[in-house]
Amino acid sequence: MTPRADPLTVEVVDLIGTIVARYHEEYEHAASQHSLTGAQARVLGLLAVEPLPMRRIAQRLKCEPSNITGIVDRLESRGLVERRPDPADRRVKLAAPTADGRRTAERLRGSLHFAREPLSQLTVTERTLLKELLQRMLGTAPE
Repeated sequence: MTPRADPLTVEVVDLIGTIVARYHEEYEHAASQHSLTGAQARVLGLLAVEPLPMRRIAQRLKCEPSNITGIVDRLESRGLVERRPDPADRRVKLAAPTADGRRTAERLRGSLHFAREPLSQLTVTERTLLKELLQRMLGTAPE
């Protein structure tokens, strides 16, 4: 039999779920303001950081590479993304944002207020502690 979670753990999990749901809701709304789906906005946001092969995009977004191909096709048809050879391996194609794609990703990121507003109420020390706790929960805390 699985032990029941204590009330504090249940409350923390519920609060995390509420934050995630509100973030996704705002993200979808912000994406629609730029005539993008949430998935298209997430791909464009990843590519604004660095060009990536389709397989790596799929790994980061935890989805099938075939889904990413369709998303990149639609972004490419809008002039937001282009495919180019990987300089390290010419057999691999990278998806990369165009100048318009980078501007769109920047405007999208700037329109996400929910993610910043609650965090701005925390001190730098509290945000640092929260970051470290979240990293520890994910097993990515630096040694």
